[in-house]
Amino acid sequence: MAEIQKHHKPQKDEDEDKDKAKTCKRCKLSYAPSSNHSSACRFHPSFFVSRRHDDQRRYYELGPDDPPYAAKFYDCCGAEDPEAPGCTTSTHVSYDDD
Repeated sequence: MAEIQKHHKPQKDEDEDKDKAKTCKRCKLSYAPSSNHSSACRFHPSFFVSRRHDDQRRYYELGPDDPPYAAKFYDCCGAEDPEAPGCTTSTHVSYDDD
């Protein structure tokens, strides 16, 4: 009987595949898995919303013609700039990770 040989990539190729650049689901940046660590990713864990702040009336009174959802901000930290740096750090999470 003929012996069946299994083909196996050399170790070098496996290491290169493991460190192939990935895109983070949270911050959308490209990263190398070998450089991923507990504070590598900065992101907002919540959505950018358009609604009234819970404490909005402390800062100003809404006028009769103002919409009830006058403020836009990140629900997690209250930052009002959609381009504000993330308020949370953690490891990057790839679209390949499940």
